[in-house]
Amino acid sequence: MNCLMTAWTAHERELRAWLRGRLGNLQDAEDLLQDLFLKALRQDKKFCQIDNARAWLYEVARNALADRLRLKKEQVELPEGLAAENEEPLPVDTLAQCLPRALAELSEEDREVLTLCDLEGLSQADYARLKGLTLPGAKSRVQRARKRLREHLSTACQVRFDEAGKVCCFVPREGPPPRN
Repeated sequence: MNCLMTAWTAHERELRAWLRGRLGNLQDAEDLLQDLFLKALRQDKKFCQIDNARAWLYEVARNALADRLRLKKEQVELPEGLAAENEEPLPVDTLAQCLPRALAELSEEDREVLTLCDLEGLSQADYARLKGLTLPGAKSRVQRARKRLREHLSTACQVRFDEAGKVCCFVPREGPPPRN
């Protein structure tokens, strides 16, 4: 362990200064320096086989510093009046009120593909196999059904989209969806 003490004596002051500069105070630097020394001690005889002890010490110090900074979460007190002024849900979130009725009003084929692929998460490749379609054919069917749903939502629920193509507003429809 003579090699560890030699390396430590040679680099301790330099490491302390480097850690203090990164952490901003001597106490935290001393704590991390002690952890670093313990990690070096745990290497036991392997430490003596390291070609560049200084590089190893700095690498371990950088990793320990990164871990400490990642765990250290500074909290900032927020002012009282910072609460969101508008706590209404976004239009796209409330569109779910209109979706079941609009889906029920689509053709059975469109309703099925949208339900399986978009709502239940079935991949388009799996849908193609299920229906005996080619993958391009399944993709086309999904895209056409989505387009028809969008058009239907635009008319039936008066959904409007902003310049970015996101739902900006709509008029919910009254009454339950029609039964098939």
